[in-house]
Amino acid sequence: MSYVATAAVRGKDGWSAAELELSGAADIEEVADQLREVDPYAEVSLLFVEADDTYLVIMRLDQGEDLRVFGSDSAFAHESRLGAMLLGDIEIPALEIEEAIAEAEAENEDEDEDEPAASPAADPVGDADLLADLGVSAHRLLATCAGEGMLPADITSEVGQAIGCGDELEELREA
Repeated sequence: MSYVATAAVRGKDGWSAAELELSGAADIEEVADQLREVDPYAEVSLLFVEADDTYLVIMRLDQGEDLRVFGSDSAFAHESRLGAMLLGDIEIPALEIEEAIAEAEAENEDEDEDEPAASPAADPVGDADLLADLGVSAHRLLATCAGEGMLPADITSEVGQAIGCGDELEELREA
């Protein structure tokens, strides 16, 4: 399974991004250690793992502690070693996707943006609220993940723009 693992960390000088290699990691704690090493003094450290243009996992550490994880689809844990490592221990389902889509659509009713139609086919797991304090509510994250035609890279880009590290993520992607 092919993947891209991109860290976005916010330190005293703002956001920076780096790519991580996860193939040697034995468990999620080793992945968290790699994320901590990007900037040991970061206020917020995020890891976006995009796999096979199908799955997205977002990990978050605040000041190097309190690991929180969200996965766009629980099927990832069953389909690969990487997915099992990142999502295998998560038992908490994310909010109901149908509810999230309805709320996100209600929030966007007044906007004239062409949003992709949402599909509740995925089974998101984990902490969908992990980016709420950065400006991406659980409902918005779930609705974005469920958007028809949205690839993990699209979701990462949209989330990155919303939280303020989109330029750094895009610069790394283009490098």
